[in-house]
Amino acid sequence: MPNENKSCPLTHVSSCLRDNVNHIQSSIGNSGDLIVKELLWMQKWPAAVFYIDGLINTQLLHDSVLRSFMRMEIHHVPEGAEPFDYLKDQVLIAGHSGTLDEMDALFNRMLSGGIIILLEGYAKSIWIDAVGWEDRNVSEPQSQTVVRGPMEGFTENLRTNTALVRKRIRDPRLWMETRQIGEVTHTNVAVMFIKGIADEGVIQELRERLDRIDIDGIMESGYIEEEIQDATFTPFPTIYNSERPDSVAASLLEGKVAILVDGTPFVLLIPALFVQFFQSAEDYYQRADISTLLRMLRFLAFFIALLAPAFYIAISTFHQEMLPTNLLISLAAQREGVPFPAFVEAMLMEITYEILREAGVRIPKTVGQAVSIVGTLVIGQAAVDAGVVSAAMVIIVSITAISSYVIPENGLSIAVRIVRFALMMLAAAFGFLGILMGLMALLLHLTSLRSFGVSYMSPFGPYVQSDMKDTIFRLPWPWMTTRPNANQVQNTIRQKTQRKRAGKKK
Repeated sequence: MPNENKSCPLTHVSSCLRDNVNHIQSSIGNSGDLIVKELLWMQKWPAAVFYIDGLINTQLLHDSVLRSFMRMEIHHVPEGAEPFDYLKDQVLIAGHSGTLDEMDALFNRMLSGGIIILLEGYAKSIWIDAVGWEDRNVSEPQSQTVVRGPMEGFTENLRTNTALVRKRIRDPRLWMETRQIGEVTHTNVAVMFIKGIADEGVIQELRERLDRIDIDGIMESGYIEEEIQDATFTPFPTIYNSERPDSVAASLLEGKVAILVDGTPFVLLIPALFVQFFQSAEDYYQRADISTLLRMLRFLAFFIALLAPAFYIAISTFHQEMLPTNLLISLAAQREGVPFPAFVEAMLMEITYEILREAGVRIPKTVGQAVSIVGTLVIGQAAVDAGVVSAAMVIIVSITAISSYVIPENGLSIAVRIVRFALMMLAAAFGFLGILMGLMALLLHLTSLRSFGVSYMSPFGPYVQSDMKDTIFRLPWPWMTTRPNANQVQNTIRQKTQRKRAGKKK
């Protein structure tokens, strides 16, 4: 084959080894981490080995490739054997390998941790999967901790994450579809579901939405979440994410579909329901009565975080008669020296808290404790002593902040923080009437949301009685015999265990 010039780059592997070497080196900019080893296999056939330093397992390279090359002698080749096929099938001892004839596929394999072998006179290449980059070990989840339950969390490696799920669901019906998204990054994205349980309509809709994504790169699952979500202009998350393999496995058993993205420990789950964001993995490892109490506590914390500042503004501005006389006199005495109205006072404290919260996330851990002490003690106490804010407002903001941390899912906690400011404005303008108007608008907005065709507020609206056993309260496991109907599952039977009632001894 004649040498291709630079104006006509190779699209397929050439039978000329030198053309292939030049094209690969020039295409990757003669980068220092591209390693090219040119060999003379069997003292007869020129060959070349390509790989990216740091992406492959060097021990596998030496054992499966280089040592195999050196071990073979020319008289070991059977008479009439095709050198390329003999090299691939008989000489190389690697487990996961194959052949490629397109240059784009060759680069994809090489940049994904593969070893490429080219042989003179053959317009195709051999690839060997030899991924060996450094990974973070499986450790405890950072964002979804539990007191009782598994302590394993996902990592940034896609294959490790899929293995953590398969370790918990040892069934051949657990299917996985893998595709690459991103014109530049070629990020691996895996879709996992249990065949026969997950709804085929949801799976097909997810396939179509993923195939429509046309973007340069995917750095984290948040990219995928925004590309496939039903509603864009809403503060509430319509796709659930989890860092826990046990939560993902449990969701798969309920008929949900998991989306795993290479490079992030957060796995997406669809469809998502509003009530799901109040559930913790630990709810299903504790007794039902304890889980129910904790879940009710989360709902209470949700309303406190959402309404506490707005209620304080409305009462202190418009509805003072609702307070007991002694409490009203105490609040009036505290606010006597405060120069701002209640709304400005609340906004000032809430914005200050949000600044401190964001600083606590971004600041180095070595000085984080000092910032929390300064924020909670020095600034709060100094603001009260200076007469900028009242002591009651500091208490309200503190309770609101603590309550927002009770919500298990960070996405819903952020949504509460956003909506809280809108309710505070309505309370300052119209009092309780404004809060009622805001809550009605919020309820209408929530009921209008969909997550892959499923009503976001199900099973509350539309009301599904069979699904109420795992919402605000959780029934004991022997009574939860069916899967949630809201997930549109194909098989609703979860278990056939019959709860035996204790009878009187005869």
